[in-house]
Amino acid sequence: METKIKNIMASVFHCDESDINENSSPDTIEQWYSLRHMHLIVALEEEFGVTFKENEIIEMMSYSGVYTVLKGKNIS
Repeated sequence: METKIKNIMASVFHCDESDINENSSPDTIEQWYSLRHMHLIVALEEEFGVTFKENEIIEMMSYSGVYTVLKGKNIS
């Protein structure tokens, strides 16, 4: 799951997968702004076959937040 998340994030934010780590957030990735965040959410929903609630989308403002929310949906 971690590799898929990093791959999707790198694609959405136009950066290298190696730039994505547990500390990645809008503070560390310049291209991570509101519209791209929604692109990330849609890409993750499509890839993992899930739907996120509003509070989950807000929680997903970092790589670790994304990972935590997906793990909570029993994605492996």
